[in-house]
Amino acid sequence: MEQKTNRLQSIDALRGFDMCWIMGVPGIIYALSGIFGSTTLAWCSEQMEHVPWDGFHLMDLVFPLFLFIAGVSFPFSLSKRRERNTPYSALYLHIVKRTAILILLGFIYNGWLALDVASFRFASVLAHIGLAWCFGALLYMHIRKEVVIWACVLSILIGYALLNLCVLAPDAIGTNPFVPENNIVAWFDRSFLPGVLYNGNYDPEGFLSILLAIATALLGMICGNYLMRIQITPSRKAFTLFLFGVALLVLSVVTEIIIPYNKALWSSSFVLLTGGISILLLSLFYWVIDVLHFTRWSFFFRVIGLNSIAIYIAQRIVDFYGIDSFFLSGVATRILPGIQSLLLSAGYVAVCWLFLWFLYKKNIFIKV
Repeated sequence: MEQKTNRLQSIDALRGFDMCWIMGVPGIIYALSGIFGSTTLAWCSEQMEHVPWDGFHLMDLVFPLFLFIAGVSFPFSLSKRRERNTPYSALYLHIVKRTAILILLGFIYNGWLALDVASFRFASVLAHIGLAWCFGALLYMHIRKEVVIWACVLSILIGYALLNLCVLAPDAIGTNPFVPENNIVAWFDRSFLPGVLYNGNYDPEGFLSILLAIATALLGMICGNYLMRIQITPSRKAFTLFLFGVALLVLSVVTEIIIPYNKALWSSSFVLLTGGISILLLSLFYWVIDVLHFTRWSFFFRVIGLNSIAIYIAQRIVDFYGIDSFFLSGVATRILPGIQSLLLSAGYVAVCWLFLWFLYKKNIFIKV
């Protein structure tokens, strides 16, 4: 495969766009809905909440989109290391080290430092990303033919779908496999995942769903590899990715008839849906930023995307709400309640962004 290693600003911008949705933007949408009360804003507010089980809201895209982008970035990173003749042992060490750090950060994010073993949750978003990216990266490194990578993705999707459809939990109380009590994936977590489960009888970041998360990461790696092909024009790349995204969306709608969209299970239809949306977003950002070179508007997102892990962890540690309140609460108490909420929500986003902008200006980029 012919490859190109120049850094694409669109990838950083898309990562930053994704992180905005866990950096206070939903609060702005809630506030706008409260002020104007339109049907459209009410729908947008509903989309800011995760679906409890079956179904899909836009907020359910944040996690798989981040993992997809991590997949897109890997072929570029791997190509640079191979150009420097990095030995495979060093590549393996990098992958294992990155995965271990993400798992550790996940523990810290979950409150591991409180040393409350009885209520500790071992599963985490960061561990899920780390493990899925790790196995996806190892597969990508050793599979030279793209058709074989596609075969891996297809095998995972079909195999996981059949597992959910055909295998009930040993203690099932009914025949519907897509309820937590009967589902084999949920049962596996209840039986083998140590610690507290996020939802009591299942965990959305459990063991078996990592298999489907690997498929999401591989989809990103396939797209990243395609973007590096120097014999294809940038405009054609953007258009092909767009068609690819549309195809996955159509396939997801067909698959959803049998396999419901379910983020907690990371169901096969969910992978197709979120993969399709992720690829459409990648094609749009790539076309606007790296093909048309309209870049100024993306600076806001790139500042976030270049330190995405930093802001994810920092929001758990740093009292950004307190900083926001310190500067804006006096003004906020003297305006209408709806405007007050909008001001404080926008202020929170601003405080988070200024923190990242400070890191950016100081050339501090926290990488894992």
